[in-house]
Amino acid sequence: MTFYNFVWAWTTIAIIVFLILIYFKIKAPYGRHTSNKWGPVIDNKWGWFWMELPAFLLMPLLALLGPEPKTDLTYLLVFLWSYHYFFRTFVFPFRLKTKNKKMPLVIVGSAVFFNGINGFVNGYFIGFISHFSNEVLSPNVIAGLIIFCSGMIINRHADKKLISLREKDQGYFIPKGGIFNYISCPNHFGEIVEWAGFAIVAWSVPALSFFIWTFCNLVPRALNHHQWYQSYFDDYPKNRKAVIPFVW
Repeated sequence: MTFYNFVWAWTTIAIIVFLILIYFKIKAPYGRHTSNKWGPVIDNKWGWFWMELPAFLLMPLLALLGPEPKTDLTYLLVFLWSYHYFFRTFVFPFRLKTKNKKMPLVIVGSAVFFNGINGFVNGYFIGFISHFSNEVLSPNVIAGLIIFCSGMIINRHADKKLISLREKDQGYFIPKGGIFNYISCPNHFGEIVEWAGFAIVAWSVPALSFFIWTFCNLVPRALNHHQWYQSYFDDYPKNRKAVIPFVW
């Protein structure tokens, strides 16, 4: 099987998983949906750390150690990826205000596999196949950077807001203000936008595949959160969507 066949097959799996999660309304058992029915568990913060670590390591290593000539675009993509995953691996998990929260090891293992594959295909493409030019002022790179940075700002702001609501460990509250007035999960929306921007900058099949996987993973998650909010709070805003403003 060629590299591209593998990536397209991997992308097809994302779409199948998306349809299964939507149709059967499956809730991944971590965060507010934590369940002890999924086997052994690990501390929530360390679970997040190990989940994100493979992506942080694999993509930059393959991209920089591969034989393809290194261009400005190579370094830009590695920087964007590393900047995101450094925060997700070493900063975000240890800012969480949850106490004694656990995460099933099966979820950690699934995420390690998922992030490992996505880190591998993107790093391998850049380091071994890409043939990038040294042009970083092309329209797709500029547009993609704007989209990526916008998504990151939305994601970081939403995460900060959600963490601040748990500082006193007094249960759950309805997040309000900014984009929270329009959707329940701007953190997921921001990450989807982020990787759409990355895909536009890279203009590659692996980056597109990762964007599709991100969408297929986070949209069902956001729908579950939205339904949880609606059932938990009697006064939850009726016009608020789940993940895409005014749409979904």
